[in-house]
Amino acid sequence: MTEPINLNKARKARARADAKVTAAENRVRFGQTKGQKAVAKLDAERARRALDQAKRED
Repeated sequence: MTEPINLNKARKARARADAKVTAAENRVRFGQTKGQKAVAKLDAERARRALDQAKRED
């Protein structure tokens, strides 16, 4: 005879495993390195300055 299993624990373990897989996919899809974030910030700042310089004062 086999040992009875706690279905609640099995359900929670499966949910944790699914969450880990989803988190790994999201890290690959949406994650940015620190360097990439810095480059994006510099590009945004450069674009903001270019826009401010092009403004006309009437």
